[in-house]
Amino acid sequence: MNHFVYKNDDLFCEDVPITGIVEKVGTPFYCYSHATITRHFRVFRDAFKDLDHLTCFSVKSNSNLAILKIFALHEGGADIVSGGELFRALKAGITPDKIVYSGVGKTPEEMKFALTSNISMFNVESEQELQALNTIAGAMGRKATVAIRINPEVETHTHPYIMTGHSENKFGISLENSLQTYESARQMKNIDVKGISCHIGSQLTDIDPFLNALRKLKDILQELKKMAFDIRFLNLGGGLGITYEDEKPPHPLEYAMALKEVLGKENITLILEPGRVIIGNAGILITQVLYTKSTKNKRFVIVDAGMNDLIRPTLYNSFHAIQPVKIIHSEMVVADLVGPVCETGDFFAKDRKMPAFQSGDLVAIMSAGAYSFSMASNYNSRPRPAEVMVKGKLFSIIRSRETYDDLIHGEMIPEFL
Repeated sequence: MNHFVYKNDDLFCEDVPITGIVEKVGTPFYCYSHATITRHFRVFRDAFKDLDHLTCFSVKSNSNLAILKIFALHEGGADIVSGGELFRALKAGITPDKIVYSGVGKTPEEMKFALTSNISMFNVESEQELQALNTIAGAMGRKATVAIRINPEVETHTHPYIMTGHSENKFGISLENSLQTYESARQMKNIDVKGISCHIGSQLTDIDPFLNALRKLKDILQELKKMAFDIRFLNLGGGLGITYEDEKPPHPLEYAMALKEVLGKENITLILEPGRVIIGNAGILITQVLYTKSTKNKRFVIVDAGMNDLIRPTLYNSFHAIQPVKIIHSEMVVADLVGPVCETGDFFAKDRKMPAFQSGDLVAIMSAGAYSFSMASNYNSRPRPAEVMVKGKLFSIIRSRETYDDLIHGEMIPEFL
């Protein structure tokens, strides 16, 4: 469920008409529904209420401070993959003891920052990372709490770029080497092994891969108990999918019930790292039609947003529903919705049936809350769009539209030129 609805043929976000925001903000811009974000987070968190658990929002899916603040106010945690994301999570008020740090390429500076910040734990993804973390923690006179991220080798049906649980992916440590890695970690003076972790991919709409991964982690957990490890945390990562088109992902309650059945009576804290399932359908991208154009074989609707604002369709061939902000055209046509970026790959929809948009019409690109602004760039020297949050009858700009001066911030022409 989301709070983007039509009232008398006008698209609203909660109780605010999108056209009213356009008048104040211009286009393009991202619009987020506070009610949708909070509802999705509560539903997911409460599905596990009878388990000792921590819900850590996946910051990479959307890292705006205002959005992270919502999770801080609801006592949520953060799953981070960089020093910058750690900085953002702390700035938003998420407490360090609810922050877990994943990612295969943590730099020494990032490790120091995380140790100084007293985060909950590191999800370690290689032997060399483990050694580096031990050295750095020792030099700081600290101990680093870690979980070892294991590659469970389970089959997932998602885009290959967002599969993360196979040996051909760069993430995690293989099942066959996992116990050896745990033993190596135990010998390190500045490492405190407290967890077991995995993450098998993103936009998964079937529960079975999660259950298969959990079963394999439970097997490893039993072996670690025999080896006298004190494992207190089991991190199952994120990855639960959403409906973009006609997908039928499981409800978080169904997901939780299935996990709990496999987990059984294990005395362990479950860590979950949802991102897309919380924020994906809580945000949309609003853009305006500049021109329409027809060729012998194609009809194009050219808008003022581009692939630099939302790269998912060209990167993943992902589907985003296309809706009018104001329902004024009864005629439907087959067209490509494209942007102004100088790339043939600059599109949001290809050969899609959509309203017969005309110049000046406003278009809503739906399900754009996750991996959208967070992946935006300045390609073609295009300023990134504004971001807006709506709460009831109120809306606020939560990120200003970039200016041309912002584009060259930090750049300088050397004296020898």
